[in-house]
Amino acid sequence: MKTKPGFNLRNVCGENIIVAEGKENIDFSNIISMNESSAYLWKKAQEKDSFTPGDLADWLTQEYDVDKETAAADAETVANQWVTAGICEE
Repeated sequence: MKTKPGFNLRNVCGENIIVAEGKENIDFSNIISMNESSAYLWKKAQEKDSFTPGDLADWLTQEYDVDKETAAADAETVANQWVTAGICEE
């Protein structure tokens, strides 16, 4: 998986949101809000050329006090949400 170029995390009035930047994203009309942990994962994912849900789970266990099974389930959910929202591709 990889994040799509032009979708960047910004903090607006205390909210983490994904902002579409660049002329190819000019018609993007959805606002994607992220909680603290998903924003953390997005930042980590943008640092990589590609990542897997397993990578997301590993990052969660490294940063938060969460067991591997819960992290894996949450990572799979987040990855699917990002693909559905069109900000990430498989």
